[in-house]
Amino acid sequence: MKINNIQDIKRPDGIVVFVTGVTGQDGSHMVDYLLRDTNVSVVGGARRLSVENHINLRHLENESRFQLVNFDLTDSHSIYKVIEYVKPDYFINFAAQSFVASSWDFARQTWECNSTAVLDCLEAIKRLRPTCRFYNAGSSEEFGNVSYEPQDENHPARPRSPYGASKSAARTIVKVYRESYGLYAVQGWLFNHEGPRRGEEFVTRKIAKGAAKIFDSVVNQKPVVPIELGNLSALRDWSDAEDMVDGVWRMLNQEIYNEKIKNPYENDDFDSENLEKNRINWLSKQIKDYVVSSDEKHSIREFVDEALKICSIKGDWCDKGTQNEYLWYSSGPNPLPSNECKLVVVNPKFYRPAEVEILRGNSSKIRADLGWKPKTNFSELVEKMVESELKQLT
Repeated sequence: MKINNIQDIKRPDGIVVFVTGVTGQDGSHMVDYLLRDTNVSVVGGARRLSVENHINLRHLENESRFQLVNFDLTDSHSIYKVIEYVKPDYFINFAAQSFVASSWDFARQTWECNSTAVLDCLEAIKRLRPTCRFYNAGSSEEFGNVSYEPQDENHPARPRSPYGASKSAARTIVKVYRESYGLYAVQGWLFNHEGPRRGEEFVTRKIAKGAAKIFDSVVNQKPVVPIELGNLSALRDWSDAEDMVDGVWRMLNQEIYNEKIKNPYENDDFDSENLEKNRINWLSKQIKDYVVSSDEKHSIREFVDEALKICSIKGDWCDKGTQNEYLWYSSGPNPLPSNECKLVVVNPKFYRPAEVEILRGNSSKIRADLGWKPKTNFSELVEKMVESELKQLT
């Protein structure tokens, strides 16, 4: 796919949305959603790499409403150039150091990408394009060591990782710029969301991929390689990433989806630029950040069971709740040699320095205010991911 320099971009007519992190799961799904369900033009920002990683964008090769540009969220000059040349009406930021486990190893990088860069985005928008609507990806990891369940918009920030702390800091600066400068700037609390485009280092993709490989080994009588995991008892609220981007767009257009928000500037006689500035300034006092979640909780152990079930494989958990826990093969397409019957084992290196034991959202407000609801349930999500991995084996 052709990737342009920012200064070579020709701003399309009509409404333009700039999306960062488009090579990742959320960014690529956001682009798909916008091209499918709206009439906007999309410019996607991706970091320059010596080896391009555009697998999630290959289907957009000939899409006339999509352009791809070189963009680095940690370079404030890059941010300013995007605002100057693209002049976006919406800026959706999905670029991040998004792997929680790595945030302990790369704490400074995590902070600069997830927090400082958000400040740079807001400052550029304030100076160059104050009517641009800004969304920053928040996380349930901000809640961290939770004080009650389920977690709603009023739950305090209690992060337990550099990643969670960086997202909490970003939320604060988004709120400050919204209240200080009248920007339409929001940050949703998106609970865990997954899919076939999830990075392979994430536990759900690791399980889906591992289950498909186990199935292939069982069917073809090859040695089974167990899936190595950490805390199997951790409970998470999992949704389909494709459902989440609909929630993001609703948050960016709250006056359309929430009939309680009435715009007093619709019939005023300002010139168009001042009218839009006044309208955004008024909206900034009405808009909210929302929790987006399935409102269910499932353990890592349950995810494993569900993934193997798709492959017609069952197992028995042994030494449950200990670091010696493992899953023993009990039935499937073929019998296994007794010395190859472990399907899952615990590896302590995958435990976090400070574990978040349970996350479960309460998304009742976005459902009531903006009409959002998930379309895919937990079992359907797992099936979707495992089926994708099985297809890649054929």
